[in-house]
Amino acid sequence: MVASRLRHLPQEQWLGLEAVHHARVARYADPYLARRSAGKKHPVEDFLFTYYTQKPGQLQRWHPGHGVVLSGEGALERTSWKFYRTLDDDELASVGLAAGTPAVTFDRDGFLADRAEALRFAGIILTGTAKRPAQFGCFGLHEWAMVYRQEKFELRHEYLKLRLGGEGTDTVVEENRIRCSHFDAFRFYTPDAVPLNELTPSRENQRTMEQPGCLHANMDLYKWAYKLTPALPSELVMDAFELSWRIRAMDMQASPYDLEEWGYPPIRIETPQGKSEYVEYQRAFAAESQELRARVLQAVGPLLDELSGLAA
Repeated sequence: MVASRLRHLPQEQWLGLEAVHHARVARYADPYLARRSAGKKHPVEDFLFTYYTQKPGQLQRWHPGHGVVLSGEGALERTSWKFYRTLDDDELASVGLAAGTPAVTFDRDGFLADRAEALRFAGIILTGTAKRPAQFGCFGLHEWAMVYRQEKFELRHEYLKLRLGGEGTDTVVEENRIRCSHFDAFRFYTPDAVPLNELTPSRENQRTMEQPGCLHANMDLYKWAYKLTPALPSELVMDAFELSWRIRAMDMQASPYDLEEWGYPPIRIETPQGKSEYVEYQRAFAAESQELRARVLQAVGPLLDELSGLAA
C-alpha cells in the first residue's frame, strides 16, 4: 500500500463512528430479529435480510473503508476479520504513530487478490447502468407478473391477499405492456407471464440491460455495496441499504397485494393516477440512485484502477 494514502482515525474517534453505525443498523435489524425469533414474517421489512445474502450481524460490523488506519487496542480484534492487516513501522510513522502502536487497516492486496472478479463485475454493472437512459414505463408490473394465473402454480406469498383478487390481478397484467429489464425480477415470473414480457433479461445480458429507472437495479446498489465490503465505508453501505429499504416499501405499495393492515397503503397502478404516482416516485429514486452509484464508483475507483494496472 502507498503510505501517503493512509488516513489515521484514533480509537476515541472511530469508536464513536462505530456506535453510530450500530444504532443505525439496529433500527432495521432488531425488529427483524425479534420477528424471526417469534416465527413471524413481514412482507416488506424482512426483505433486505432474506432476499440478499448479507446477514444482520455482517451489516452491523462497522468498516472505515480502504485507506484508513484504526489505532488502539480495540482495533486489534479486526486482525481476525477478513481483509484487515496490521501496519509495519514505516506505515505507522507515515500517519504519526510510534513504532509498535496497535493499528490495523484494510488489506488492499488481499482484497484485490481474492475479490478481483466481484470488484470488476460490480464496476461493469454500476458504470453501465449509470450511462444508460432511465426508463419509466414499467409501472411495477413485475410484481403482478409474479402472481399471474398463480392458482395454476405455487402461491408466492401464501399469507397475503391480492387486492383485486386473482381474476382482477390477471386482467391488469393482460391489459398493460410488461417491460421488465431486470433479470432478478423477471426470473420470478409465473410461467404464463414469461412470454408476456417484451424484453428477455438474462444473467448473460444483465450487464447490457440494467438501467437507472429500474427499482430493482437501484435496490441492488445495496448488494454491490456490501459485496465490496470492507473496501467501502459502512456509512456508504448503509446509505445504499436505506435507499433499498425505501424502494422496497414503494415497490410493494404498487404490488397487487393488500398491505393496508401492514401500514402500506396501495399505489393503484391499474389507474392513470396510480401510474402517475408510481412514475413520480420512480424518477426520484432514479435520481437518488445515480448520485449513490457515482459515490460507490468513486470510492472503489482507486481499486478498479489498480486492478486494471495489474491486468495490463
